[in-house]
Amino acid sequence: MAADTRSWRFRRTTRTPEQYRGLLLIALFKLFKAALFFTIGVGALHFLHKDLSDALLEAARQFRFDPESHFITVMLAQVDLIDTHRLKEISIATFGYSALALTEGVGLMLKQTWAEYLTLFLGMAFLPWELYELVRRVDVWRVSIIVINIAVVWYLLWLLRRMKVIGKLDSI
Repeated sequence: MAADTRSWRFRRTTRTPEQYRGLLLIALFKLFKAALFFTIGVGALHFLHKDLSDALLEAARQFRFDPESHFITVMLAQVDLIDTHRLKEISIATFGYSALALTEGVGLMLKQTWAEYLTLFLGMAFLPWELYELVRRVDVWRVSIIVINIAVVWYLLWLLRRMKVIGKLDSI
């Protein structure tokens, strides 16, 4: 009896057009995140050897903010905590996350099963941290992130479980 060696290989999945629409939506979201975090990483590198306080004050003037307002004062205090080493850490972390999101997005666009499992695993891995952040401070941004992540994890669990059940039925 020959062993089925296809189970461990990278392969395309057989999905309905409706299921592909869901995966395409997730893939586009992941590709958007990849572009966003890549841009943040480039921005962090851009400010490596510059005075962030001066850049913030210049931006405040350009957007017609009062440079002595409470908001700008708080921002300046936060910006003073960021040094060159921290900017390098930020850029490395955002480039790494961008690469992960790009891998997920491209894999999902190419209809690869491994990408579905990778996206599911990463989505589940970030849930505890997102819940911690939500408990620390509730705002629209954090609630949106966790709702989207839970929706993606739920959809992928449903889809992969459905395919596993169908696969078992096909092998009978």
